Amino acid sequence: MTQIPRISVIIPVFNEQDAIGAVLNDIPSDLVDEILVVDNGSTDKTARVARELGAKVIREDRRGYGQTCLAGICALDRPDIVVFLDGDYSDHPNEMPALVRPILEEGADLVIGSRKLGLSEPGALLPQARFGNWLATRLIRLMFNVRFTDLGPFRAVTYHALKQMDMNDRTFGWTVEMQVKAALLGLNSREVPVSYRCRIGISKITGTINGTIRAGWKILYTIFKYRVL
Repeated sequence: MTQIPRISVIIPVFNEQDAIGAVLNDIPSDLVDEILVVDNGSTDKTARVARELGAKVIREDRRGYGQTCLAGICALDRPDIVVFLDGDYSDHPNEMPALVRPILEEGADLVIGSRKLGLSEPGALLPQARFGNWLATRLIRLMFNVRFTDLGPFRAVTYHALKQMDMNDRTFGWTVEMQVKAALLGLNSREVPVSYRCRIGISKITGTINGTIRAGWKILYTIFKYRVL
């Protein structure tokens, strides 16, 4: 990119009042132009804390991780690059410069922050998440001939590529849908190592048996769905 890019950050949240402040404070202010915190029906003070720290808060009451990300996309103010970041402080927002660098300097369209390639705090990435990531990325390699090591939520994508992908998953298939569609479109996808720590609070997905099963099923369904189409 020959001009200074406009970077927007989308943070989907649900009851993250104890973590959202740390997330927002660690985002490099000199790098980011816009921060959208998309509140998926929180019943705590998440939205209030985010507003007090200067983020734009969008309310999306229709439940689902993908639904929340889609609401954030609809509210974007014409960025060049979009960064997706979880609101539980498990990701390291201060690593954002390394995440966007392949887009800025090497022409990448999509960059996945790989927790497998980076350093993970003991206990941060649960066994079921490790196995799920291994299985999903293995299937993507076999079916789409593209190598990934993770489905991590911390990722950056050009706005142009994001529009090409025409994302539509409303729930747990969001991250894998993006990676599979990038492969189908022949986009330039990269991975960079990112750090990962134990989240603040209990995970709504891998922290419960029901959430793990539902997420795993949807991820596998999404992979096979786009292989058949």
